[in-house]
Amino acid sequence: MKIEHTALNVPDPVAMAAWYVEHLGFTVQRTSGPPVHAYFLADSAGTVMIEIYRNDAAPVPDYAAVHPLVLHLAFVSDDVMADRERLLAAGATAEGEIDTPPSGDTLAMLRDPWGIAIQLCQRAEPMI
Repeated sequence: MKIEHTALNVPDPVAMAAWYVEHLGFTVQRTSGPPVHAYFLADSAGTVMIEIYRNDAAPVPDYAAVHPLVLHLAFVSDDVMADRERLLAAGATAEGEIDTPPSGDTLAMLRDPWGIAIQLCQRAEPMI
């Protein structure tokens, strides 16, 4: 089996989709208009998608209150420091400092403007 997408019920999928396209390199693969405004966004490699939507049949989690080790989206970065600074300038917020664990990886945790934790990963040895 292969992962197609992970879905997130979010407060403003239209604005969030635009931010992910502009600042994280996603492309819109499919969208559904009102009232749900579902967006299927593919990563830059075109191999994994996230679905963001607003469905009032379920509560929108308070993502900012969820510890980033419980839920985060992790992205491959060639330059964690530069990507972190670029995303902070685009409205993300820092969730701690840049970390280099014993593995030799370089990691940074941030939150997008809607509170969802995003991790930047520059691996010493690529994992996939």
